[in-house]
Amino acid sequence: MMVELDPQTDFFVIENFKFQSGESLPELRLHYRTLGTPQTDGYSRINNAVLILHGTSGSGEGFLAPHFAQELFGPGQPLDLENCFVILPDNIGHGESSRPSDGLKASFPKYGYHDMVRAQHQLITEHLGLSQLRLVMGTSMGGMHTWMWGYLYPDMVQALMPMASVPTEIAGRNRMLRRMLMEAILQSPDYNGGDYDEQPYGLTAAMHILLLMVNSPFQLQKLAPDQKKADGMFDMLMKGFIGRFDANDLLYQFASSADYNPEPHLEKIIAPLVAINAADDLVNPPELGLFEELIKRVPNGTAIVQDDWPNLQGHRSHSFAKLWKHHLMELLEQSA
Repeated sequence: MMVELDPQTDFFVIENFKFQSGESLPELRLHYRTLGTPQTDGYSRINNAVLILHGTSGSGEGFLAPHFAQELFGPGQPLDLENCFVILPDNIGHGESSRPSDGLKASFPKYGYHDMVRAQHQLITEHLGLSQLRLVMGTSMGGMHTWMWGYLYPDMVQALMPMASVPTEIAGRNRMLRRMLMEAILQSPDYNGGDYDEQPYGLTAAMHILLLMVNSPFQLQKLAPDQKKADGMFDMLMKGFIGRFDANDLLYQFASSADYNPEPHLEKIIAPLVAINAADDLVNPPELGLFEELIKRVPNGTAIVQDDWPNLQGHRSHSFAKLWKHHLMELLEQSA
């Protein structure tokens, strides 16, 4: 049975938003969607709000896809819309929120993850009037933001579920992959300091790196077991990327992770937390051991590395809710 989704969309405008860089925007526009209906407790406080945060280059719209929404939002499912008020923001620089491609191009203020999380908090508290969140969860960049919510606003969050992320500074191959992507754009002769009319060629090279980062070698081998099929699949995937991305937007999106580092603050995360990664995630490879070691410092934290190889989707496993929704249900029961 298909779940009928009727997302309500709106904008929250923050006047004179000042970024950590010292720059500011007269108006920062945050676009968001909501699903379900708010419910209140005996003190007239909304107590069923769920904040779901998207990954780099994505938007809240991605959570409406069947492999996510149809597994989570229906009757009896973990985030049954009869019981949950779901909030899906587009982060700074993404979706329909304020971003470089709106017109400022490379003159858009440099933003980081702390700016993005602070804007999310203003949306939740100032605009939606919420004082508590039943759950904060996120995928990839959204997973990293979830770790940050845990220590920045520990008294506001009842449960946390970061996915496809590790609570430490982005370094090693992860940082190098991001640098490769950014340098592909910056070093493209037609980038012209960000002032271009046609997308620079470097964006295509950046897409090649992004394709490598997010996909599963196991799944690609199954779907493209010979050279002809592999070439056809590559062409199809790249065609799907064309027109979806702007070079300045993508550059800013990947550069924004430079200020991320929850590691010094892990003991401040007091809400029950279940972190989920995939065994075939190129971005967060389990062989590093960081995930399992750092979770020991989170008072109520659990780390799960999924190894269901036939069904894993690499870094993108975070969006296939059937792989992990039973863990979400357990977290909600634990934190009720």
